[in-house]
Amino acid sequence: MARVWQHPFLNVFRQFKVDEWKRSTKEGDVAAVMVTPMPREMAFPVPKGENWHDHYIHIRFPSDSPAAPSKLVQRNCSPPEAGFPRHVPQLLPRPGSFSKSRQDSVSPVVQTLGPTASWQASLGLLPEDGLSSECSAVSIVGGSGVDRREPSASAKATDKRAAGSGPPVSACKLAVVPQAPEDATKHESFLPDPVLRLKRVIGLGGHSTKRAVWTKDGAAVVYPCHAVIVVLCIDTREQRFFLGHTDKVSALALDGSNSLLASAQAHPHSMLRLWDFQTRSCLSLFRSPVHTVCSLSFSDSGALLCCVGKDRHGKMMVVAWGTDQVGRGGEAVILAKANTDVDIQAFEIAFCNETRMASCGRGNVRLWRLRGGGLCSCPVDLGEHHAVEFTDLAFGKAQDGHTLYVCSRSGHILEIDHQHMAVRRTRYLLPTQTPDSPLPQKQACSLGPGIAISSLSVSPAECAVGSEDGYLRLWPLDFSSVLLEAEHEGPISSVRLSPDGLRVLSTTSSGHLGFLDVPSREYNVLVRSHTAPVLALTTECSRGQLATVSQDHTVRVWDLATLQQLYDFTSPEDAPCAVAFYPTQPIFFCGFSSGAVRSFSLEATRVLVEHRCHQGAVTGLVASPDGSLLFSACSQGTLAQYHCAATCCRVLRVAANVVCRDAPPSPNALAVSGDNRLLAFTGPFKHMVTIMDAASLDDLLRVDISALDPASSGLDSAVAVCFSPAPRNHLLVSLSSNKVVVLDATSGRLVRQFCDVHPVACSALALSGDARLLLTAADRAIKVWDYLTQSDPSCQVYIGHSEPVQAVAFTPDQQHLLSVGDAIFLWDILASPERSPPESVPGSPGPPATCEAASGRTAVEGPNASQQEDALAGTNGLPRRQVPVPSQAAPPQLSICAGPLDGGDGTSSVSDEGPSEESHSPEGLCQAPGPPVLVQKEAGGAGDGAAGGPWDPSVLPHPHGQPSKQGAWSLRRARTQPAARPDAYKHFTARYKASLMAKNVSSPPAGAEWLHLKAVVGYNGNGRANVIWRPDTGFFAYTCGCLVVVEDLHSGSQQHWLGHSEEISTLALSHDAQVLASASGSSGAASGCQIRIWDVPGGSCQQLLSHHCTAVQALAFSLDDRLLVTLGDYGDRTLALWSMATYELVSSAHLPEPVHDMAFNPWGAGELACVGQGALTLWLLQQRGADISLQVHREPIPETVGAGELTSLCYGAEPLLYCGSNAGQVCVWDTSASRCFLAWEADDGEIGVLLCSGSRLVSGSNTRRLRLWAVGAVAELRRKGSGARSSSVFMERELTLDGAVVSAVFHDSMDMGVVGTTAGTLWYVSWAEGTSTRLISGHRSKVNEVVFSPSESHCATCGDDGSVRVWSLSSMELVIQFQVLNQSCLCLAWSPPSCGRPEQQHMAAGYSDGTLRVFNVSRISMELKMHPHLAALTAITFSADGQTIISGDKDGLVAVSQPRTGLTFRTLSDHRGAPISTIRSTSKENGAFGVEGTDLWLAASGDQRVSVWASDWLRDCCELVDWLSFPAPILTEASDCSPPSLAAFCPWDRTLLVCAGLGPHPEVVFYSLCLKQVVKKIPLPFFAVSLSLSPRAHFMAIGFAERVLRLVDCVSGAAQEFAGHDDGVQLCRFAPSASLLFTAAHNEILVWEVTDC
Repeated sequence: MARVWQHPFLNVFRQFKVDEWKRSTKEGDVAAVMVTPMPREMAFPVPKGENWHDHYIHIRFPSDSPAAPSKLVQRNCSPPEAGFPRHVPQLLPRPGSFSKSRQDSVSPVVQTLGPTASWQASLGLLPEDGLSSECSAVSIVGGSGVDRREPSASAKATDKRAAGSGPPVSACKLAVVPQAPEDATKHESFLPDPVLRLKRVIGLGGHSTKRAVWTKDGAAVVYPCHAVIVVLCIDTREQRFFLGHTDKVSALALDGSNSLLASAQAHPHSMLRLWDFQTRSCLSLFRSPVHTVCSLSFSDSGALLCCVGKDRHGKMMVVAWGTDQVGRGGEAVILAKANTDVDIQAFEIAFCNETRMASCGRGNVRLWRLRGGGLCSCPVDLGEHHAVEFTDLAFGKAQDGHTLYVCSRSGHILEIDHQHMAVRRTRYLLPTQTPDSPLPQKQACSLGPGIAISSLSVSPAECAVGSEDGYLRLWPLDFSSVLLEAEHEGPISSVRLSPDGLRVLSTTSSGHLGFLDVPSREYNVLVRSHTAPVLALTTECSRGQLATVSQDHTVRVWDLATLQQLYDFTSPEDAPCAVAFYPTQPIFFCGFSSGAVRSFSLEATRVLVEHRCHQGAVTGLVASPDGSLLFSACSQGTLAQYHCAATCCRVLRVAANVVCRDAPPSPNALAVSGDNRLLAFTGPFKHMVTIMDAASLDDLLRVDISALDPASSGLDSAVAVCFSPAPRNHLLVSLSSNKVVVLDATSGRLVRQFCDVHPVACSALALSGDARLLLTAADRAIKVWDYLTQSDPSCQVYIGHSEPVQAVAFTPDQQHLLSVGDAIFLWDILASPERSPPESVPGSPGPPATCEAASGRTAVEGPNASQQEDALAGTNGLPRRQVPVPSQAAPPQLSICAGPLDGGDGTSSVSDEGPSEESHSPEGLCQAPGPPVLVQKEAGGAGDGAAGGPWDPSVLPHPHGQPSKQGAWSLRRARTQPAARPDAYKHFTARYKASLMAKNVSSPPAGAEWLHLKAVVGYNGNGRANVIWRPDTGFFAYTCGCLVVVEDLHSGSQQHWLGHSEEISTLALSHDAQVLASASGSSGAASGCQIRIWDVPGGSCQQLLSHHCTAVQALAFSLDDRLLVTLGDYGDRTLALWSMATYELVSSAHLPEPVHDMAFNPWGAGELACVGQGALTLWLLQQRGADISLQVHREPIPETVGAGELTSLCYGAEPLLYCGSNAGQVCVWDTSASRCFLAWEADDGEIGVLLCSGSRLVSGSNTRRLRLWAVGAVAELRRKGSGARSSSVFMERELTLDGAVVSAVFHDSMDMGVVGTTAGTLWYVSWAEGTSTRLISGHRSKVNEVVFSPSESHCATCGDDGSVRVWSLSSMELVIQFQVLNQSCLCLAWSPPSCGRPEQQHMAAGYSDGTLRVFNVSRISMELKMHPHLAALTAITFSADGQTIISGDKDGLVAVSQPRTGLTFRTLSDHRGAPISTIRSTSKENGAFGVEGTDLWLAASGDQRVSVWASDWLRDCCELVDWLSFPAPILTEASDCSPPSLAAFCPWDRTLLVCAGLGPHPEVVFYSLCLKQVVKKIPLPFFAVSLSLSPRAHFMAIGFAERVLRLVDCVSGAAQEFAGHDDGVQLCRFAPSASLLFTAAHNEILVWEVTDC
């Protein structure tokens, strides 16, 4: 399969990361990479003449419901290519009824038999009405993306479902990967699959309203509604659908026998589908040579299909396809194709002779013939009508069949004998009206303006004509007089006579579809629709009505039962934006773009009242459920409150600047709670959600959305809000980061969140009345979520809209769902009304996973697997409770359990040896070496182990002997399984880095270094427990990147312990303060984590340990410092025990679930406590000679506590253990009795830090709060047991810091301590004074520039966090900070010494929004804000005299501005199209280089070009000195982007330019401006990403993306390399005195002292 993997078309299959699969070494990795929901109908293109299976492997995931059996899979060590054959065998679906197929779909039987094995599974057919495809539709849970690209090759339909309720569904060849058993509990859902079924649509056309045809019996009409093809029964008004197109249908055609339906869509171009009209299944999908299909025509027999459109060059093309074999399993074959220069607006195949066709267009009528494998055409001589625009044609149905009727926009109808290719007669239709006649009479021949005919249709006796004046006219074939006439509300776009000639179908450009019944002379409207996207909707329960507003400037009211239009309100000038029904009266309210809010009476069909409280467009409108109040918001930030009554609506309050300004109109802009008490909206800023009292408009709560994710570098913003039904009191908020968060509407606490909901921000959401279903909509997809499932709720994805979905809502009876966008869709909800188990109620934690759920059920095989599975699950043939989901992990070893058996005591024993003798893995199951995992035994070991109490010695295995058979748990080795990151900020996650450490970095000889690391600026707020402070010795250490910084708090001097190459996650200090342990993550797949043991007095590394594979979450020393315990993160899940005497691994165990924190019992030797998901785990270390064994006791969290996950812990007075939870609770355990006896609400967010000493407890959370609690009474409360109350625990102090608390250490008295936050700040906290003092501070995100004051007393930095920080160079302490919210500061410049007086120092900063700000450093104020650029500023500098600022932006524009006046007086666009990466300025002598001017400056852009200019800005003079262009760099495969273009003036010779990153090779180039040539080159090992030249010595500092800093002597060429950064060195700057060098990697700044200048 090597050739298959390398094919370029593989990238089309976005949903499956094939490259990652190829690199995998286990079959289970396949499921780990496929995490994106796929639409229910999707196919992918294949090059002509090649096989679909040579490019793709289609995977159908089985149900992960607990009811589904877990089939054992035989493992092998062969590569993925061996496990997946090139041609995957055909899957055979089981025929049966609708309910039977649903039952079969939940019982896949999967078996792998080795490298040549075939994968088999029963296919679950989706019971979606009208949903069919040549590839099995897939509904996948989880993930965040929907790919809608249309396939381009024919895919054969290989299977059809037997007759039943629902259409057949064809299937393609599939490969199946088994679902991970533990995911069965994780993704447990009680929703049927599918939960929605499309019932009705309101809409017509989309691409064109011309396409509507009759069925053969005249009982139904077929028409497109954007991406859906609708079959509408005339009598019953029932709709059926052809679903599969992903964009607007541009053409369709039906053959004479109603066997085949052909359709084409607008995008992707040239995609055609052939459908079985009776079963609505797609028979063929293929690409046409025609680029844009505008017309399709079927022959009467269905054997020939003609396609007309334009090719890629804009020329008309006609393609003839042979379709006679399509219905019998064959494909459509091109018979002929031809290009023509003439315009074609209509094309039709003759019914009497299928080899003849006709076309018409502007100035031409042509007759076509298919003969000898070619298409030839001949023009008809039109005579005087050669310039007429012909719009439609039809072949006559007379017995001779030789007449062709052609109509024109000028009113002419030509009768052409197509056999003789001659015009037989011409008729000119003119409108005339007789006053006495009830109907206008028409003349066939006269003078004057004719009727603009757009369409005609011919029967054996009549001709129907539709015209642009809105009239449908029925004529006899001699056109003597009008027989019937019907006036429409808009121009008619098409007419079609029924096969019996008794009905005339018509469509209009205004969105109407109807028919004229000739015998009764009545006109029946079938469809009325909006002609532009629908913006909002509202429903009314008492009368069952729906109101919608659209961009077509109309407000329409529909009957929900019949979906027939009841009212239509048009506003030609003022566009409606929002709509809301009055709950109890036939009145609705509408907001307009002018800011007006009007109420309309449906009974009087008039405007009742109009209010103009708003100055901007109305963006939100909502009425309270009881109808007493109405609220509106506008784009200018104004909120208005109205009192609603049956007779009037008056304004109560208007509040300005409370709603987010410039927000687009949205149905979810405002939300009122179900009890009418609360009003929620986004404002006053986009990152703030405000909850008000609905009656008084008093602010109750403001939630900073950006603070919900402290680790995020940018500010998140709210997009939509929605209240949950009463009484849950939850507020759902959609965020710009593609999340939906659930907040407690009372406290603002984060209850839960849905991550990666859609690829883009969710613009609309709704929650069902029973809070069971959550609807989210973004782009063109709708997702239905099982809201009651707490952990990884399942979702189903539905497509069908061809434009973004604007709003979703449940109908008042909760039986249907409405979605609006391009059209109005009404969906049936198939979910049954019964409730889910009580533990699924939101806000209450689910119980810990039982062993049965975690390990999976017994595998069921054989022909009766489905029945056996139903018997086990108790489903009795009901629809499955879980939709298929791709596994987040490799197929696990069965029988692995996260908890004890029911009725067990929770004890377990662990050994460091191999698998247990009583292993229940399947026969032949291959075991790979790996860390030990806990495995449940099926025998009654739990009961046996419980006899001895919590710590039963009988279950302790010998570490080097065979595991005991008496315990409830045994140990075995299994493959490490990747796990999803826990939803807890406490858990460490290394910052993503695209760079890799360079290999073979040569360190300079000791004592001969040119650089010495002097200081580190910043603290790693991404670490956890990475601060050490011993008040008794004064030892103070913290981490920054990959460095351990030891700082003297009195003098500020630092020591730097180098050795780690990756980001350090955590620290631990021994109890005697002599040994420090630090841990960092792995640097690649081949390397593990580093744990370094440091000698504190000497500052040297004593030992390097390695055992964990991904990252280390926590470190802890035993009380006697003889042991070190290391805890792996969620991806490693390993607990390791090390001897500090020999540095050897004593024992290790693989944990069944992620653990967040651990601590040794200070008064119980050898007891270790761990906290994680759902339980507290206690480990007892028992030593027998040189061997140490582990005994495990697990205590689940009591349900009364209500905490789902414990995230932090600390020991208090004996025997108390305090644990913090992700729900903000602190629970207290009595370790002697192994019970939790007390819990209280300590915070609104997750508690990540707990410290206790004596009677005081400190808690820190992700809400940025640090709290001090008095817990002296807790010891007395322990005696009360479960009856203890938390009223005796009270909070003494509270501080709010600048980020989530990640580290803290306090004095034993708890009066003072040091606290670290995610903002990269270390605070000194004094509870006695109630103050917090900043100790260490740094940027939170990437540092972009470092500049220096002329006197070198200060330096300034700027970063992506929007801050400009001024530091004292002597102490490196933060002096001043200028902060701009919601923007990134990308460049910075300090005014030169020649600029005015020394005390008037200024800085110029450029921001991502194109603004330029000038700060006065002396006055600590912003003096000027300019906007010289439309794009982000990327480079900035002052002129030599400091009177001018030169700036460059991302688009390549250079602007010259005066900071005194704020005017931009010159712009240079020479570099337009490439971002400006560097601007440098220096002074020169007037006349140097042959040009005038005292300033010399350069600009370098990303396209490897450098321009040098001489200027005299006082005289407005600027001349080009030189222009340098370099070839593009030659990048390696590992490089993901081009290096920046770097250029600078040489400080020791200003006639030289020094350039890097320019040219094909990594080198530094010295260019002479005098000689106009390169005079010197210095080769580099890598491309430079930063460059700085020493102002005095001939030194040059170069930073590389490979995390290396190089210092080069430009005279001798000697160089030294230095390590110390954990990411690419994106910035290096020499100080003006050349004694210091600043380097930056992401947010860490290192200050180096230049020792040899």
